[in-house]
Amino acid sequence: MLRSENRILTTHAGSLPRRESLRAMLVKSSRGEDLDRAAMLREIEESTRYVVQKQLEAGIDVGNNGEQSRESFFTHVQHRMTGFGGRSERPIMRDLVRYQSFRKLMAPMFQRSMVDLLHAPKAIAEVQYRDRAAVDLECADALRIFDDQPVKFAEPFMTAPSPGIIASAMLNEYYENYEKYVIAVANALHTEYAHIVSKGFVLQVDCPDLAMERHTSYADRPLNDFLDYVELNIAAMNRALHGIAPDRVRMHVCWGNYEAPHDLDVPLAQILPLLYHANAGALVLEAANPRHQHEYRCFKEFPLPDHMSLVTGVIDTKTNYVEHPEVVADRLERAAKAIGDPRRVMAGTDCGFETSAGLGEVAEEIVWAKLRAMRAGADLASRRLFH
Repeated sequence: MLRSENRILTTHAGSLPRRESLRAMLVKSSRGEDLDRAAMLREIEESTRYVVQKQLEAGIDVGNNGEQSRESFFTHVQHRMTGFGGRSERPIMRDLVRYQSFRKLMAPMFQRSMVDLLHAPKAIAEVQYRDRAAVDLECADALRIFDDQPVKFAEPFMTAPSPGIIASAMLNEYYENYEKYVIAVANALHTEYAHIVSKGFVLQVDCPDLAMERHTSYADRPLNDFLDYVELNIAAMNRALHGIAPDRVRMHVCWGNYEAPHDLDVPLAQILPLLYHANAGALVLEAANPRHQHEYRCFKEFPLPDHMSLVTGVIDTKTNYVEHPEVVADRLERAAKAIGDPRRVMAGTDCGFETSAGLGEVAEEIVWAKLRAMRAGADLASRRLFH
């Protein structure tokens, strides 16, 4: 995995806006509806080419395919694994329902045509990885499109969901208990993780379970119960990562990519020591939004392990404000000072820009403006940190 040896490198958390025509197809696919598979593959191709070009134009160093072929960051596994069916009844994030006036304000958003992450399929039979055809196609298509570009990414990455978010959001109706379920999911995911890394990608494991579930499925339980859950999920993820070098893995942790109060978010300081147990070479963390931008200070109390780097969020993915490059630079400089080494810091986004088809809160043109601002801010910080 590259480090910022001579300048601050830029990346993002994975998902990028989809074309409207592709978005509609992916929503249908998530519901199990019939669709023209050949037409969808053409849409995926065109949409992927577009977002790759836009990343490169914006100056992204470590880029990806924008997750264009996936209906969401985790429910696409229903098409790659056996054992899923029916409908989960997932608890809603507690801060979304805490304020009655906020619920009324946000009601129109839930009328959109989008993938329903609160009612994903659940485990109704043994979970196993069916075959590698889908992930192999995704990897091959991404590499082919990358190779076609006159300018190349310094390094490509590809995302995959954590065992914990699948087991928490795709509820269990088959296994004896949660632990057995999450281990079964981990065993299945090893196939996907290993294949992505074997094709030359840095693997990003998306782990909102390690933070967001505190105010979701653990909203009414003691903190220690949640911390035990975090430990179990990290152990399951490490099981799925067996045989994969940590320096080919980065772990993305977030508190939920939606605009809301977030005043029930678990503080980073309460989970950071546990995150260091992951077999990963980098953490990808929120640090740009109003709730978490102060938490760079946590790295003074809990120093980042020597083998780890930090992809620090300098762009908020839930607001249409375009960050000023000086703001981006300030955030990077604070993170570098807290870590003690700018070479171990990379500029990133707090989360993805369209983590499920139809659920994006930032206008497409503004997404690219934000990424250009990140590049400009990283250049400012680089001049100050490396010269």
